[in-house]
Amino acid sequence: MRTWNPSSVRQTWSSAATTLRHSPGLGRLTAVRFASQFGDGLFQAALGGAILFNPERETEPLAIAAGFAVLLLPYSVIGPFAGALLDRWDRRAVLLWANLLRGSLILLISALLIAGAGETPLLLMALAAIGVSRFVLAGISAALPHVVRQSWLVPTNSVLASAGSVFSAVGAGTAVAVIAGIGEGDLGSGVAVAVGALGSVIGAWAVHGFGRRALGPMDGVTTARGTVTAVLSGLRTGATAVWQAPGVTTAMIGIGAHRIAFGVNTLVMVLILRDPASSGALPGGLAGFGVAVGATAAGMLLAALATPWLIPRLGRPRTVTVALAFATVVQFTLITTLSQPLLLAGAFLLGFAGQTVKLTGDAAMQIEIDDDRRGQVFALQDTVFNIAFCAAVAAAATVVAPDGHSLGPVLAAGGVYTLGLVAIACNARRTVD
Repeated sequence: MRTWNPSSVRQTWSSAATTLRHSPGLGRLTAVRFASQFGDGLFQAALGGAILFNPERETEPLAIAAGFAVLLLPYSVIGPFAGALLDRWDRRAVLLWANLLRGSLILLISALLIAGAGETPLLLMALAAIGVSRFVLAGISAALPHVVRQSWLVPTNSVLASAGSVFSAVGAGTAVAVIAGIGEGDLGSGVAVAVGALGSVIGAWAVHGFGRRALGPMDGVTTARGTVTAVLSGLRTGATAVWQAPGVTTAMIGIGAHRIAFGVNTLVMVLILRDPASSGALPGGLAGFGVAVGATAAGMLLAALATPWLIPRLGRPRTVTVALAFATVVQFTLITTLSQPLLLAGAFLLGFAGQTVKLTGDAAMQIEIDDDRRGQVFALQDTVFNIAFCAAVAAAATVVAPDGHSLGPVLAAGGVYTLGLVAIACNARRTVD
C-alpha cells in the first residue's frame, strides 16, 4: 500500500509552477481567474453583509431562501443555453465583455445600496452580476485546455483552485474589513461592493492580451446550425455529453449531492450566527460567518494539495466516491451536533471533500468532453451547483427553526449524501453504447 508522501505534494506544486511559467497564456488566464474570484468573494461577502447580517434589514429563513433563488435560479435556467455560446463565440471576446458588464453591474448595485434601495432591485441587479460571474468562470474552465497540456490539467487545476480559493477568501476578508471600518449598514456594504468591481477591471485587462480564438473554440469546430439553434439546444447537448461519459456523470452526481448538503448547512450556520442568544466559539454576525467561510476555504486548500495525489492512485470515479463517503461521515457525526466548534470543524472537512469532488469533476470534463461541447458541460455544472443549492435552502427554510437549531434538515442532508453514493454505484454498472 502506498503511503502519503509530503514530498510528492511539494513536487506537484513545484512542477505545476514550472508549467505556469512555461505554458503560453496560462499566466494571463490565471490572472483573469484570480481577479474574478477576488472580486466575486468580495462582492458576495459584501452582499451577504447587506442582506443577511445588516441590522437595518431583517431577513427571515424563507426570505433568505427567496434571495438565494433570485440570485441563482434564473441563471441556472439559462446557463446551459448560454454555454452553447462558449462553444461557438470567441471565448476571449466573451470573457472580456463579461468582465466589463459585471464591473458595471457591481457599481450600480453599490449605488443602490448607498441610496438605501429596497431588496427587490438589489436582488435583480445581483442576479445579473452573479449570472455573469458564473459565465466568466465557466468560460475560464473551458479555455484552460488551450493554455496547458492535458497531462498537467489535474495538478494545474488543483493549484489554480487552491490559490483561487485564497483570493476569494481575501476578497471576502476585504469586504468584512471595509464593513467593520465603516459600519454594518447600507453605506458600509455599498462601499465594500464597489471595491469588488476592481476584480472585473483587472480581469478585463488581463484577457484583453489574448489573441482572437486563442482560448477556443478553434475555427471549424462548430456545426452548421445557426447560433440561435445552438443556444436553444445547449441544455440537451450538455446533458447528452455528460451522460455519454460515465466518469463525468459520476462527478456530476457527487457535485449535486454535495451542493444540496452545503445549502442546508449554510442556512443552518447563518441562522445560528444571527441568533442574538447564540454564543460559542464563533463571533456573531458577518464576522462569524467569515470565520466559517475561512475554515471551508482551508479545507479546499487541503483538497488542492491532496487531489493530484489521489486521482492517479484511485482513479477519478473512485476519488469522487471516497470523498462523498467521507462527507457522509462528517455530516452524520459533526454537523448533527449543531455545536459551533464542531460545525467549524465540519466546515473545514466538508470543504475538503466538496473541493475534491469538484476538482475531480473539472478534470473529467476537461479530459473526457470534446472542445466543441465543453463550454455547455461546464455551464450545466454551474446549473447543478445552483439548482441543488437553492432547492436545499428553500426546502430547509420551511422546517428549520429561526435560531437554526433543527436536527431534521441536517440529517436529511446526510441522507442525500448516502443517496448520492447509491446513484454513483448504479452509474458504475451501466454501459455506454
